[in-house]
Amino acid sequence: MSVKKILSAVALASALWSVPVVTAQAQGIVEANFTAEGAAERPANWRRWVFVGSPITPNGLNGGAAPFPEFHNVYVEPSAFRDYQATGEWPEGTQIAKELVLVRENGNAENGSTAEVSGVGYQQGEFAGLELAVKDSERFSSMPGGWAYFSFGHQAQPYNASAEAFPAEACNACHAASADTDFVFTQFYPVIRAAR
Repeated sequence: MSVKKILSAVALASALWSVPVVTAQAQGIVEANFTAEGAAERPANWRRWVFVGSPITPNGLNGGAAPFPEFHNVYVEPSAFRDYQATGEWPEGTQIAKELVLVRENGNAENGSTAEVSGVGYQQGEFAGLELAVKDSERFSSMPGGWAYFSFGHQAQPYNASAEAFPAEACNACHAASADTDFVFTQFYPVIRAAR
């Protein structure tokens, strides 16, 4: 190998080593959009965000009256998830979407389960709503933890285009009392726990 080629290879290696590492924080967090009146706009492509889990507390196991009987398909906006992985804390601007999905109807047993090819259990049926949690301590300075919660409707699609924040007592109180980490129910999501 010629001296010129060796010097070129050394220069290239030196340049590669000097490339700055861009952290998630430096890249910025993709934040929620709001209308002029302050309502949150329905996020786009939430199903392409990081899927973290799908807990369910079905009516059939809760005396027919579970407060949240649907599957909760939960997604975290990717830039916030990357930052959480790097720091172990939810950054300002975090968005967490929760899409509600009904239990599949297919000759359900008394406990709401169905017998399917995979066995007896709870399977997902139809979409039934979309909710969003946003952490923004400046915009929501009166909300505990800076978290605000929104519902784009408990209905089949299409979901509402925008939503007003729930009052603090509607959601924040439960999250403050029972959520494992920073108003987030980390205890139900091994993907989130593993990211820490």
